This record gives sequence, C-alpha cells and structure tokens, in this order.
Amino acid sequence: MSMVSAPSSPVQPSMPETAFPPPPDKGYTRCANSDLVIEDDEPADSILSKKLQRLLTSALYASFQPKAEDTGELIPFLATANIGLFSALKLPPLMPDVTLSLEVAPPASFERKEDRTYLVWEMGKPPDVVIEIVSKRKGEELGRKRKDYARAGVSYYAVYDRTAGVASPLRQLRELQGSPLALFQRRGGEFVPFASTWLEDKGLRPANAKRLRPANAIGLGLTLWQRSFEVVNTEWLRWCDREGQVLPTGEEKAALEQQRAEAERQRAEALLELLRSHGKGLRPANAKGLRPANAIAPPAA
Repeated sequence: MSMVSAPSSPVQPSMPETAFPPPPDKGYTRCANSDLVIEDDEPADSILSKKLQRLLTSALYASFQPKAEDTGELIPFLATANIGLFSALKLPPLMPDVTLSLEVAPPASFERKEDRTYLVWEMGKPPDVVIEIVSKRKGEELGRKRKDYARAGVSYYAVYDRTAGVASPLRQLRELQGSPLALFQRRGGEFVPFASTWLEDKGLRPANAKRLRPANAIGLGLTLWQRSFEVVNTEWLRWCDREGQVLPTGEEKAALEQQRAEAERQRAEALLELLRSHGKGLRPANAKGLRPANAIAPPAA
C-alpha cells in the first residue's frame, strides 16, 4: 500500500549574498512612502528641492558682491537654507527653504545654540528675501506661510512651484501667468504680487541715511534656467543680474575661467601661426643671403 507523505513546507529561496538583510525591529512605525514625515510632522523635502537650495545659496557666496552706492564698500550678507526663522519669542519658527539677508554678517562661531538658527532680534532685522520651493501638498505657500512671512517683516517673498501637478497649490497661478514663479512684495504689512523679477523698488520706502543701500534695493533678480546642475538636467530657479545672466557657482566660475584660458591659448596659437604663414609668404630668403627681401634696412649713418 502506498503511503502519502505530508506536504513539506515550501522551500524558501536563498537570499543572495549581496542583498541587504532586513533592518532590525526597533519599534519604527511602517508607513507608505507618501506618508513619510520628518521631525516637525511635515512631508520631507525632495532631492531636487535640496539641490535647488544648494544651488541658490552657493551661487550667492561665489558671485554676489553687494556694494554701497556711495562708498563702494562691500555689504555683508547671510544666505541660509532650511533653517529655523524666529521672528518673536512666543511664535513658533518658520522654516523657509532659502533666505537672503543683506547687512547681516554670519556669526563668528556657532558654539552658541542661538547662532545656529535665525533669530530676528539677534540678527537685527528679518531676511530681505525668502524663497519657498513647492514640493509637497500641504506646504501652504500661498496661504499661512505667505501671511507669516509678511508678519515677520520679510521684504520679498518668492514661491517656486516644481510640482506642476493637480495637487500643486500654484496650479491655477501657473495656468494664468504661464510661469512656475510667483513674486510678492510686502506693502502695508501684507504681501502683494510683484510683477518684476528684479528685486528692487527704490520708491517703496525712502533710503535711510544710516543704511548702506536703499531700503528695498537687493540688486538681484530671479530667473528660470534649463541646464544641468549636479548631473540633473531640468529647470532650475537661479539668481541673475540686471541683464538676466545667472550668478555662477564656484564650480561654474572655475569652468568659465578654464574655458576663457583655453580660448585665449587657441587665439594666441592661431595668431602665431598666421604670423608665421605670412612671414614665409611675404619675406622669402634673399638669394644673396644679405637679408630677407622684405626686411627694413637700417638707417644710413
């Protein structure tokens, strides 16, 4: 009589040696990627947003040299990315993606805890420019954040929408103006749309005699740039000068200098070759060997 054996347990495929073992269970809560949150319970910024923060701040430190209009004195500035902005003791901090503050010097050291963030009463003034990068659904860039930054005293507020999807808070604005960039200027304690991309309005407030520059003269603009940065070719928000030329980063400046040096070398070599070729054609050797045919004879004594 044949015997029917009990079904054996299914054979589990062996894990390849290169595969990562599962992480140990340390009480972490499993969640879907779309629900991933960080410490302040806000959705985490995207990789592209972090790259854009680096691009905007590094270009300022590499190429921005604001000067006083009367003396030519260099004006100190502070550019930050994703740090807490405290406008009052009893108010929670804001977390702008990028800030620019003129006439504010970076701390000499960061040993004190209060030097590792932006305290308006320590810095002496609020940021001149705040940039928010739309990369998540509940950012409230055009709602609560817009009001909070105006209340904090920020002069210019820029919102750059990278999402372009149906969940984007700027979708209707993009459709109306055809641009992912919205600029606002503070007037009377609130932000109003600002048509220009050049951040300067000398007529808004008279220049203070004690200040090194007109009150709202930033001396910078914002533009869109379709090129490659950190091996990612996409649309980027960039600082620019009045002619629309982007402020280069340190690496871009080095590459431009190398290109200029190479172009100068090629120009010098081409000129030398041209002189050589003309010399051979215009000054053939004299058969008598006294001097080249086109050489100028020395003046008579």
